[in-house]
Amino acid sequence: MPRFISMLLSTVAVAAVLAPAAPAKTRVAIGLGDQSAAVFGAKNFRALKVRKVRYFIRWDAMRVGYARRAADQYVRAARRAHVRVFMHISTNDYRHRKAKLPSTRAYKRYVGRLVARYRKLGVREFGVWNEANHFSEPTYKNPRRAAQFFHIMRSACRGCTIVALDVLDQRGTDSYIRRFYRALSASDRHAARLVGIHNYGDTNRHRTSGTRDIIRAVHRYNGGARFWFTETGGIVNLGRSFRCSTSRAARALTYMFHLARVYRASVSRLYAYNYFAPKRACQGFDSGLVTHGGKARKGYRVFKAGAAHFTR
Repeated sequence: MPRFISMLLSTVAVAAVLAPAAPAKTRVAIGLGDQSAAVFGAKNFRALKVRKVRYFIRWDAMRVGYARRAADQYVRAARRAHVRVFMHISTNDYRHRKAKLPSTRAYKRYVGRLVARYRKLGVREFGVWNEANHFSEPTYKNPRRAAQFFHIMRSACRGCTIVALDVLDQRGTDSYIRRFYRALSASDRHAARLVGIHNYGDTNRHRTSGTRDIIRAVHRYNGGARFWFTETGGIVNLGRSFRCSTSRAARALTYMFHLARVYRASVSRLYAYNYFAPKRACQGFDSGLVTHGGKARKGYRVFKAGAAHFTR
């Protein structure tokens, strides 16, 4: 072998040894929540390389044509885009304290049919009830009923991944978790090992207490429980609590990723909410990464950069 080739190969070998290894990605899978099927055709969404999405659906969608058609469109569009859907059961009336709590019989009938329909379309991940302890949901004063719904979901969706309980980081959450687990049979308590956390409070106020307390409370009843951040993100606007600011929301998204790293031993997935802002920006609840028309906000750039250091 000519001398200069030998020297070149030696130099390349040494450089390969001395070159810094690429930092390992945090093993928390990053996803997005959004209710619009248009998200899958959006160029900026595709650039995020998201492979998991969350969609919430009213519990009685099987008797409400427009809700069923919207879900069909969403799930089929996700499937064409090779994106996995996590479907979360929710209220049928978001007016505060107006929704009626379904009976166990009604839940079994309508949610059972819903699960059967969307399993055929490839959905294998379901949430028993979205944000069960918040007053916008009819379960907020009845953790016992939420526990009964989990029992029904287990029977209706054998072999599925099920988020047994889903809670917001607010006052009184410890009590709700305690009452939920105490209402479960021994078998259901053991099976209730995946819990969803909505930690908007921590993410937007740059703290850890809400997330920490939820994890500790659940582990008192199921030491092997794992967690997903089923809904979190940077709030652009929400009443008097968060006046319209895309810059503040972007900073919150940076902290969101920090929380995911801090709790990576317990948390395996994160769904930021949401992709599209409402048509009238900064009206009501707004946490969109892009405008209603699809233009990237500051938070989009933060999310894209942060997600690159996590798994999909």
